[in-house]
Amino acid sequence: MGAAVAFEGVVALLDRFPALAGVDLSVAAGEMVCLRGPNGAGKSTLLRACAGLVPVRGTRADVLGFDLTADRRSVRRHVGLLGHRAPLYGDLRVDDQVRHCAELHTAAPAEVTAAVERFGIGGRLGAVAIRRLSEGQQRRVALACLTIARPRLWLLDEPHAGLDSSNRDALDDLLAGAVEAGATVMFATHEEGRTGVATARQVLLTGGRVVEGSSAPPTPPAPSTIGPKRRRG
Repeated sequence: MGAAVAFEGVVALLDRFPALAGVDLSVAAGEMVCLRGPNGAGKSTLLRACAGLVPVRGTRADVLGFDLTADRRSVRRHVGLLGHRAPLYGDLRVDDQVRHCAELHTAAPAEVTAAVERFGIGGRLGAVAIRRLSEGQQRRVALACLTIARPRLWLLDEPHAGLDSSNRDALDDLLAGAVEAGATVMFATHEEGRTGVATARQVLLTGGRVVEGSSAPPTPPAPSTIGPKRRRG
């Protein structure tokens, strides 16, 4: 299926500070990757770089076939990023926010209903302004909108933060379903014991570099179409 992310020697400067200091990373299409590392290791910057939000340079910086060193804007319509703050409009009601997302991505009504039910943001909550929601509630709305958007590449920074146990389980199921549908998932977390965390390939960052798990697993060979030879009698 090819590489969804192919970075070689990627550098990103934030106020002249090398937040990424020569990242080498390959993520296969349809793979789930968990980014690990201490605070300041570069996990958030790496996710933002993959979303085309941070200028980068390097030997190679390709995401979904787009060269980020030449044009980092074109990739944005194909990725979905959920950072520490939910990308929502504070003055909109929950149902208006969801409706806006559905119209933007031409989502079918059934998809919208399923996303709303999955994260429990319907009913009375639908009439509440985003700015009046708790952090966890805003996260649930953002996850529902991300589900509706159906990105090819999911990028999530501490996605379980602010969620209760049932919604953490719903998120794990959502990410597993996205991968089964052919999407690629990258997330950074300090969370332990989650199914999605345990099954994802672990990539460790330190000091703006990938120090462990940089290479995607090899693609298995295609099954042979040649049957066993018949023995002559």
